[in-house]
Amino acid sequence: MVKAIRIHEFGGVEVMKWEDVEIGEPKAGEIKVQNKAIGLNYLDVYMRKGIVKEVPPFPFTPGMESAGVVIAVGPEVTTCKVGDVVAYAGYPVSAYAEEQILPADRAVPVPPSVDPVLAAAAIFKGLTAEMLVRRCFKVGPGHTILYHAAAGGVGSLACQWANALGATIIGTVSTKEKAVQAKEDGCHHVIIYKEENFVDRVMEITSGKGVDVVYDSIGKSTFQGSMECLKVRGYLVVFGMPSGAPEPPSFQQLAEKGIYCTMPSVMLYTKERNELVAASEELFSNIEKGVLRVRVNHKYPLSQAAQAHSDIESQKTTGSIVLIP
Repeated sequence: MVKAIRIHEFGGVEVMKWEDVEIGEPKAGEIKVQNKAIGLNYLDVYMRKGIVKEVPPFPFTPGMESAGVVIAVGPEVTTCKVGDVVAYAGYPVSAYAEEQILPADRAVPVPPSVDPVLAAAAIFKGLTAEMLVRRCFKVGPGHTILYHAAAGGVGSLACQWANALGATIIGTVSTKEKAVQAKEDGCHHVIIYKEENFVDRVMEITSGKGVDVVYDSIGKSTFQGSMECLKVRGYLVVFGMPSGAPEPPSFQQLAEKGIYCTMPSVMLYTKERNELVAASEELFSNIEKGVLRVRVNHKYPLSQAAQAHSDIESQKTTGSIVLIP
């Protein structure tokens, strides 16, 4: 038996229970991992509340990001061995546990120079950042981007990455403290959206031209403004909706500027193992070279995952959050 967070019904943080669970042994194509650290993502909150479709049946152990040591290997596994340090992001939903069973083809090797805590903090958020700036819209020199929630876990990495790629970055944040971090992470302009109208400020910064791409992980409260900030043939990338689902844009709205709008998922962009491995190798290489600095700003014991959820929902956190078994 191992300890894990279990959810038996949708609801607030009180539905997260610290329980004993039996996880068994790995089957063909599977590995058992002793987790060293578990990353917390806002998607975990959505699943706890039941506002996304892809939720396991009750009772389930939440979590979609972790790093640890392989302690058992099932038949037909060729990608890793006992003793290897690996990380995973995405499915299965099962990370909030001392140990877990994973499909071997979803685990990627962690380089010896990258601490497992950093790997757990970075793998899901880093793969998301890679998807955003390298594939949804290929950021490069001469581009101007608007990034909402620039001081968040994904935002911190995405802004650093976009800065290294030569873009001009406008970031939005909620507080002066977060503005300082966003500047450190490569934002050339920072808008405290509680004090300024971000649309007016973006158009002022860009001399009325707008930006090439908006990365919007907020949803309803920013969506329309994000559309207004785009230049002709600009890209709107929506990848989160904590403020609620926005009204879909009309064809007329899209046609006025020839806007491209997408809602990507890191699971779709890493569905094939070769894509997953290539993206993770680029991520870890950038961490090793110092291009990306992973901000592990908050650590909680795994047993206190409910408090961590409460803090992220209350906007009390910046950077990455990890749970330690």
